[in-house]
Amino acid sequence: MLKVYHNPRCAKSRKGLEYLKTKTDDFTLINYIKDGLTPEEVKEILLKTNLEPSELIRTQEDYFKKYLKGKKFSTEEWISIIVENPKLLKRPVIISKNKAVIADPPENTNLLFK
Repeated sequence: MLKVYHNPRCAKSRKGLEYLKTKTDDFTLINYIKDGLTPEEVKEILLKTNLEPSELIRTQEDYFKKYLKGKKFSTEEWISIIVENPKLLKRPVIISKNKAVIADPPENTNLLFK
């Protein structure tokens, strides 16, 4: 079963979810904006996407522009920043047993089915 970190208010997240539905219905939706994220969940996303923490960040968010842009943070600091400000996480994030993708563009989802 897949896990989908989804923000229903985000058009990109909705598009990614709709694309996923063309591939499978075996997934659990997690509204991480409402329910929040744990450090362990962020670490799982990092491990399974093989991305650096800064690559998970939505740089167009006002919070990023005002407080984070141009600054350097450790992995642990980025994890804390994402947990405290879940809107910064790119979305949707789709996680399988061994891999995860940011489904923007939605076709990135195909990488989970290879």
